Amino acid sequence: MSVRKRGTKWYVDIVYEHPNGKVERVRKVSPIQTRRGAEQYERDIRLSLAIGARQKGKEVQAPTVSEFAAEFMEDYAEVNNKPSEVSAKKKNLKLHLLPLLGNKRINDIGLRELERYKRKKLKEGYHPKTINNQLTTLGRMLTVAQEWGIITQVPKIKKLPVPDAPFDFLTFGEADRLIEGTEQGWRAMIVVALKCGLRQGELLGLRWDDISFDRQQLTVSRSIDRAGNIGTPKNGKTRIIPLNTDAIQALESHRHRKGIWVFCDKMGAPLRDNLCKAPIKRAYKQAGLRHISWHVLRHTFASHLVMRGAPLPTVQELMGHSTITMTMRYAHLSPDAKRDAVKLLQSYGTIAAQTTGSFSN
Repeated sequence: MSVRKRGTKWYVDIVYEHPNGKVERVRKVSPIQTRRGAEQYERDIRLSLAIGARQKGKEVQAPTVSEFAAEFMEDYAEVNNKPSEVSAKKKNLKLHLLPLLGNKRINDIGLRELERYKRKKLKEGYHPKTINNQLTTLGRMLTVAQEWGIITQVPKIKKLPVPDAPFDFLTFGEADRLIEGTEQGWRAMIVVALKCGLRQGELLGLRWDDISFDRQQLTVSRSIDRAGNIGTPKNGKTRIIPLNTDAIQALESHRHRKGIWVFCDKMGAPLRDNLCKAPIKRAYKQAGLRHISWHVLRHTFASHLVMRGAPLPTVQELMGHSTITMTMRYAHLSPDAKRDAVKLLQSYGTIAAQTTGSFSN
């Protein structure tokens, strides 16, 4: 890493290769003793070294995408991103970006290269959303390269249009059948997913001290990813979910003495993603339902709220959506939304007729 903290002090430790092949190591104490201050100091030093080389008449050769990717992951991603985000970036680089762009100089990545990349991936059969995720990783890497003074500008990355993905949800009757068809040890988790709208990782990260039976609410403050890493919820925001009677009864009947985690294995350790697939499969088969995933239960929570007349901003807050656009996917389920909207024009029509009449000759 280029920025390190030793004891109480932040240091900058840079290995810089000049155009003539000479390697120079710069180790200095940051004048601003914070991580951000040290990172900015590192960028200033790198830019100074690059400018110095140019002033000597020797153009600095930018690293290849593969070369910079290693530095990007170590010095930026692993410092600033959650483990799940680091894993996603590594996957995008290893499987997609580096095989096609790895040998190119990072300052040679322009609009033409980006369009060729998109065309290649579309021909390989990848979904536009998947390709956009790969481009997001590339875009962040190029932005960091610019911030560090390695390149002077970042090309504008045009994302592929992505149609709204259809989503599945259970009817009220199907939700009741699913709960009835779930074995006792897993029923509380199914009920909380249906009645509180938590993501699967948030369910796995739920602890007993997150639940207040007195206030009838739970706090979503952490999530556990597929690799078992504990982090913050998606978007990094904590949210509070009121508990209805069904959720309270399910949680009270589920109380155990295995430890701090609400949903855990026999030893009290938090559950892992792979252990949750079979129980929901047994439940939907027992209920005579189609194949569903844990995320369908989250869609069901939002859909039922909208169908019962909950305002979309409230649904957005309960779901933890970063923008109202995500919540708008459920807007068409509101039974009265269109009818109420049209009714708003009734008085306007009457006034318009009266106004027209008053100006007639």
